[in-house]
Amino acid sequence: MTSDDLDDFDDLADLPEWLGGWCEKHLGSGPQRVLFQQQSISAVFGLRLADGRDVVVKSREDDGRTAACVAAQAQLAERGFPCPRPITPVSAVGALGVHAEEFRPGGEVLPGDSPEVAVRYAAVFARLMAELTQVTVEPPLPNPRWARWDHTDPGLWPAIGVLDERDQSAVPAYVVETARRARTRLLGAGLPCVLGHADFEAQNLRWRGGEVGAVHDWDSLAWQPEAALVGTACGTFSTMSPPTLAPIDSSAAFLTAYQELRGRRFTAQELEIAWAASLWPALHNARWEALHGDPPVCLDAVRVQAAERLRRANA
Repeated sequence: MTSDDLDDFDDLADLPEWLGGWCEKHLGSGPQRVLFQQQSISAVFGLRLADGRDVVVKSREDDGRTAACVAAQAQLAERGFPCPRPITPVSAVGALGVHAEEFRPGGEVLPGDSPEVAVRYAAVFARLMAELTQVTVEPPLPNPRWARWDHTDPGLWPAIGVLDERDQSAVPAYVVETARRARTRLLGAGLPCVLGHADFEAQNLRWRGGEVGAVHDWDSLAWQPEAALVGTACGTFSTMSPPTLAPIDSSAAFLTAYQELRGRRFTAQELEIAWAASLWPALHNARWEALHGDPPVCLDAVRVQAAERLRRANA
């Protein structure tokens, strides 16, 4: 997370009551200035401490996966991968899991969704996945909800209260049918799971001088088959806000480049799983749009692309 596209609040009164004491206890200094803050699934606070250090504090409801994600991030940073280095372990504040990491400001978003841009993102993802093979942590389960096609909840979708409480008839039939077919194909994979980044979106990367300078959002690690993780990335790499789905030829370029860079061709089954997984985050977002009455960005992308992606998935 950087401050480039976030508001500068600079108001300590906006901080939750627990945060000042947490900083004193775990960082040895309290917040003096708010550099930025953002609230989504996680709450993220960029802080200047009284001792002059700039840090980022992240908190989220701890569903049991936070410690593994932060431990993996720490191992990656130690290996020299461009990601923020955690500076505290995860600690509990009520139901929240909280940790601090170094502040890595600056850099630019790499825009675009062309096949040429896709290849550049694929190179970063191939490096990331190669580095993660050397990381040892407990699987960060349950998987993030937009990559949780392997859930054991009743019904098609993973249980998400803020979505389940809404009128499900608002979700178009083509979204439901596409999700059913993609999930059936994914559950039939029988492939081993590995550790991977499941929110590999343009907004979570910063570039400097043509090279990636930082990859963020490590609480979105997942435990899924490699081909599925590559598939989610090839569908979402160009996403900013609101999220969308990359063009099919760009997803194909991403998949080809990834295999070449990793030095291993996917089997026919792995390619099918990659294409099935490429749809799932967009389907999650399309459902969100429908249930909240948001502009139909993913809804339209799924409507246009679903048939071809399902064909390639043999779903």
